[in-house]
Amino acid sequence: MTWLALLLLVPLVYVVLAVFEVQRSAYGASAAGRAAGRAFVQAPDPTAGHARAVRAAQLVLEDHRITDTATDVFVRCTGGPCLSPGSSVVVTVTTRARLPFVPDVLGGARPSVRVDSTHTEPYGRFREDRS
Repeated sequence: MTWLALLLLVPLVYVVLAVFEVQRSAYGASAAGRAAGRAFVQAPDPTAGHARAVRAAQLVLEDHRITDTATDVFVRCTGGPCLSPGSSVVVTVTTRARLPFVPDVLGGARPSVRVDSTHTEPYGRFREDRS
């Protein structure tokens, strides 16, 4: 009976840990996109906005202990030129959630789950045109 309990409990614990890792990465990517969008719309110009958005996303990802080098932050503007009244900034953050307890000695890349998040931050109609 004990062997059966161990045989069923170990895979269940592993699945729960893997789900927690993916959920942590999803929360981190979502928060990073939101912070990047807010940093972009507060910048004085689009060039500085892009640099601030990427740095803000990196800081939030580090806070969530996501240090994957394959993390990408894409920033694009919709509804007109960047930082013009009525436009919006769309930030997409892509990262990978590595599965726990898989050693690198097995060869190849560690198994992971791709996590994406998209956030749209409006610039506002009644703001100053900074484009």
